Amino acid sequence: MSVTRDEVLRIARLAELEVDEETLPELSEQMSRILDYVAQLSAVPANGTVKIFVPGPDAIRFRTDEVSPWPLAFGPAEFAPAFKEGFFVVPRLDQFE
Repeated sequence: MSVTRDEVLRIARLAELEVDEETLPELSEQMSRILDYVAQLSAVPANGTVKIFVPGPDAIRFRTDEVSPWPLAFGPAEFAPAFKEGFFVVPRLDQFE
């Protein structure tokens, strides 16, 4: 696929980039090569027959992804001055009474 000079200028304008006139042919050629490579990648069959590469022996299995809460180093009752029924007990402020 060939990228034209005008397409390079349009892409540069959209990306808010300033492109010199002398670099336009080089950018056009590089973008064309990138698009050709992407076209080659899309030609690779992806119907599930290609095995994903995992380094190491085939016997390696991934662990299940389990989310669990991180335990505290010590319980809140140890560092809270007053802790009752799962809540921190704090003194009342006089200005809010």
